[in-house]
Amino acid sequence: MSADPRAALTSLVSAFERHLEACSGRRGEDDPTVAAAYDDLLDAFETYDNALYEAFGEMTPLDVYTGDDADEDEEDEDLDEDDDDDDGVYAGLDDEDFDDETDVEPDDDEDQRAR
Repeated sequence: MSADPRAALTSLVSAFERHLEACSGRRGEDDPTVAAAYDDLLDAFETYDNALYEAFGEMTPLDVYTGDDADEDEEDEDLDEDDDDDDGVYAGLDDEDFDDETDVEPDDDEDQRAR
């Protein structure tokens, strides 16, 4: 039996609202109300994503991070080590990625039209 995507979306929105309320009324770092709202939100999202896929063959563009992916963390560290010149600031295209059109020689037809 597949879930109705509209009903699953309604449940997801409600789970977001309960999570917001729990976070805004948080009582300490390990508040069980926040943890329960987090788990409910995770379940509601997965239900919605699955219902959307079953009904329409579509998925949300979101990934759920549960903190259990130690292998993925190691892969990310490997990627970071390979990029020694990355200082975390995007400064535009690298020189080798930029094709300066002023360096291109005009072909003979363009040269003759310019005269």
